[in-house]
Amino acid sequence: QVQLVESGGGLVQPGGSLRLSCAASGSFFSINDMGWYRQAPGKQREKVATITSGGNTNYADSVKGRFTISRDTAKNTVSLHMSSLKPEDTAVYYCSAAIRVRFGVVLPYWGQGTQVTVSS
Repeated sequence: QVQLVESGGGLVQPGGSLRLSCAASGSFFSINDMGWYRQAPGKQREKVATITSGGNTNYADSVKGRFTISRDTAKNTVSLHMSSLKPEDTAVYYCSAAIRVRFGVVLPYWGQGTQVTVSS
């Protein structure tokens, strides 16, 4: 059973920083792309940032220059460092991963979500 477990959400003031982490556990061959998505109340889930197995990153325009995604391939973890946070960054943040569970089979997995609230 493959699981993604997130940690690090919480309440932060505008302009502050927060770091989210996500660890993959279970039985699998390898992990391809990993990423972070978010969903604010009344809105659709949107991509925040992704990172390939080779370390190439991609960011939503709204977070470029403020958020940094990184991964530790050996530990099967992905992190999101968020700085200069704005109230509009408030959302539930979800970790995602494309995991090779056996030869020729890659499946998408999601974490349970962690709340990030930016408010004074």
